[in-house]
Amino acid sequence: MPSKIFREDSQYKAFILSLAVFGLAYGLYKAVLDNYLAEIVSMSQLDRGVSEFFRELPGFLLVFILALLYEFSAEKIFKAGAIVMLAGMAMQSVIPANRFLVTCAVFVYSLGEHMQFGMRSTLALEYSQSGRGGAALGIQNSAYQCGTLAGYIVVAIVFGLLSGKFSLYRPMFIASSAIILIGFIITLNMKGASQQKHTVTRFYFRRKYFKFYMLEVFYGARKQIFFTFGPYLLVLFYGAGAMAISILFALSAVSTFICAPIVGRIIDRFGYKIVMVMDTLILVIVCFFYGFAHHIFPMNVAFIVCCVNYILDAVISLASMASNVYVQDLSDTPEEVKATISTGVSVNHLITILIALFGGWIWQVMGIETLFMMSAVFGLLNSAYAASIKTVKK
Repeated sequence: MPSKIFREDSQYKAFILSLAVFGLAYGLYKAVLDNYLAEIVSMSQLDRGVSEFFRELPGFLLVFILALLYEFSAEKIFKAGAIVMLAGMAMQSVIPANRFLVTCAVFVYSLGEHMQFGMRSTLALEYSQSGRGGAALGIQNSAYQCGTLAGYIVVAIVFGLLSGKFSLYRPMFIASSAIILIGFIITLNMKGASQQKHTVTRFYFRRKYFKFYMLEVFYGARKQIFFTFGPYLLVLFYGAGAMAISILFALSAVSTFICAPIVGRIIDRFGYKIVMVMDTLILVIVCFFYGFAHHIFPMNVAFIVCCVNYILDAVISLASMASNVYVQDLSDTPEEVKATISTGVSVNHLITILIALFGGWIWQVMGIETLFMMSAVFGLLNSAYAASIKTVKK
């Protein structure tokens, strides 16, 4: 029961409800974005990489943004993030399908999303009862993911029933804007003054964490290729519609939800080093079939193979939790763990924005096969580096 996890004198009910609402808005947006960019905006592979560069840029800038807002409470930043998200989604609802303007709207929405992302854990921990921080973080994450999954399902149903009768993209953006507005209204009930954690407003580099930072570089590179170009390949090359993509996202979300605890137990049982090394064996197979399926199978079969491999990639990406356990083993205090992981997120985003920018060019010039073989190479480098880790259990 949430009442046994969160403090009764906190605004946890408004916080959790707003997360579910914001997740629903994101689900509607994410499920149709790739198809909108391909079908309406006519973005090429290179254009998609550029738009993703600006979508990921706020993640890298987050540490600087939070530093500038250090005098604001976590609640105020969370609300401000909702306003920025609403501005971005409202822009997307009314602007013409121009590549520059659409990319600007994507950037604005992502800026607000990342502002909120930086405060979710802070607020969950602040509102939790003593010793229940982990459970509070779990509920916070589940609320958002459930909302997102609901958004995917709604898009699948709406496009299944109404697709072909009229364009549904703008109505989806308008609906998402209205839902974000509802979420913002809910956040007005959060009247507390929780302080930002100082450790998330600055970089925290220590020599002993160098291997962790390098693992984040390799993981960020290979993750970005699948996150950005995986769905876009299905849309641009295989002609997948918004209904098919939303169903794929929904299946991927359910699979990771089910498998996350299992992967966590595997990490505890066999150790983070073995998990970080072994997940690449599956990754190489996934990358090979994603890049070469159309050379091996008929197009309809190759499409199904790619969808299965997309879900497999989402599941094996859960192995990235192992690097957080590695940090925990190296650290001396819980605050050091949070600070190091926060810096790792910024390092991760630094490489992802570069991969997003150049990945589209590589696809356009050298072919999709080269792009996904690059993903496999980054995975192999990740495993080779993980193999050099010395495990020192406290």
